[in-house]
Amino acid sequence: MALSLSLGSSWLHAQEPNSENPAPDQYAVSISAEVKVLFQELVAASLRDKSKILKQLDQHSGREMLPMFEAMLNGELYYQPDGLQLYQVKENASGNAVAYSVFGGELVDGLSIKKFKKVRVNNSLRKQLRNSIARIQLLYGEESERKAAAETMLSAMSDSAVALFQEAREKETVKEVQQLLDVGLAMNTVSTSVDSTERVAAIRALSSRLELPVKNLLMRLMDKNSDGEFKEADPLVRSAAESALKDIDGRIAYYGLLEKLFFGLSLGSVFLLAAIGLAITFGVMGVINMAHGEMIMLGAYTTYVVQLLMPNHLEWTILVAIPAAFLVSGSVGVLIERSVIRFLHGRPLETLLATFGISLILQQLVRTIFSPLNRQVSTPDWLSGSIELNPIFSLTYNRLSILIFSLIVFGLLMLVMKKTSLGLNVRAVSQNRDMARAMGIKTERVDSMTFGLGSGIAGVAGVALSQLTNVGPNLGQSYIIDSFMVVVFGGVGNLLGTLVGSFSLGVANKFLEPATGAVLANIIILVFIILFIQKRPKGLFPQKGRAAE
Repeated sequence: MALSLSLGSSWLHAQEPNSENPAPDQYAVSISAEVKVLFQELVAASLRDKSKILKQLDQHSGREMLPMFEAMLNGELYYQPDGLQLYQVKENASGNAVAYSVFGGELVDGLSIKKFKKVRVNNSLRKQLRNSIARIQLLYGEESERKAAAETMLSAMSDSAVALFQEAREKETVKEVQQLLDVGLAMNTVSTSVDSTERVAAIRALSSRLELPVKNLLMRLMDKNSDGEFKEADPLVRSAAESALKDIDGRIAYYGLLEKLFFGLSLGSVFLLAAIGLAITFGVMGVINMAHGEMIMLGAYTTYVVQLLMPNHLEWTILVAIPAAFLVSGSVGVLIERSVIRFLHGRPLETLLATFGISLILQQLVRTIFSPLNRQVSTPDWLSGSIELNPIFSLTYNRLSILIFSLIVFGLLMLVMKKTSLGLNVRAVSQNRDMARAMGIKTERVDSMTFGLGSGIAGVAGVALSQLTNVGPNLGQSYIIDSFMVVVFGGVGNLLGTLVGSFSLGVANKFLEPATGAVLANIIILVFIILFIQKRPKGLFPQKGRAAE
């Protein structure tokens, strides 16, 4: 495909290789004599002279110089001492250094990279390059690039930046970018205008903005000198700045509460996934399963193994790992129930000791197979990043996805318990095991399926946790106590209670942490639950009817 690069008066032009031009050099890029001279001067110039040359290249370019500026900023711009041609050198997927055409991006073969020399940069040049990149992106970039460039330039509103903002504002059509440009122009008005009315109006316009440069500007207006006098002489401007700062601080506090609530709900969703399986087994079978945390761990390791088996399809590994983790942890749960738990019905202390021993066996088995070291599970691109609602509040995709996923799992489990024969049998056994057996329900099979279902859901929780933390042999131990607290607090065997309890404890934990610290917050919540159970031994939503017996 032909590549045409225009720098003012067609400084660059790329031709598509054909039979008459079989070996394109710099790989299909033809450079005008004027630009070629600047390139030659750039690679050989001192750091001070490089700044002048970059200005010349920047002033006459559209987007064309952007690849070269970005390569130079990242320390990836190299040249051949013989031909003085520019290349971008970076690592490929195998970790080997390879050369690419700067402007076309094509891989360049047959060159000895060892003979290349790096185009040197220092912090001053990096700052200049960032400004040049921001200028190019602001005028010629996509919407996201223009927005990012405007946000970057707010921190340094020089005369040239103001002129650039004015130029960009005239042709900008996207409202969000327009608002950022207006913010920059208003900041310039506050800083440079001599008209008190204009400055006050600009400050009022800035009072609804949450960008950090805006707040820093307003705080500078309230600064005092060494004599204790305000540096800003105009009292009307100071009063407007003080009022605007109060508005901004109030909005920051509001979004801070929303952020705590989001992180609390995110933690609660993890508690829900970890505890919901335990609520089933504990409520139906009366088994204190201390190996429940290891079911979570097995689900996380299943995710790790799936990624090892699908290295070229990481985007799909999470979707494959969810059913795989359910099957692996569920199968192990059924095996534990058939080999150990079935012989200990009605003896909760013995089941506690037995499952604690099983948890130690599973931990050691994982250490033997995978080593005691933590394993890193990659996050797919579609779970990376965040939704930025404003400059101080954003929702990360991975936590938001886990929150939604936990509610989906809860909804599916409720359907299973309310609308299927398995759910009907589970409820019958939980209410009166002897009567259910007398009615022909195979209670042993129900116990196995219930234990497998609870363990499988724990494995799915491990998939979710693998996206938030490293995978290790002790992963499940971090959540077993929290799971029991959620189940007891919500009401043993009550799924709705588990939902309410998990989110309540998660939100309470995140609101306490800033004031008390993470450890003390957990202690306070534990003490609260102990006192709560003294008052309501059966939890928030106790079982009713025969199930209460």
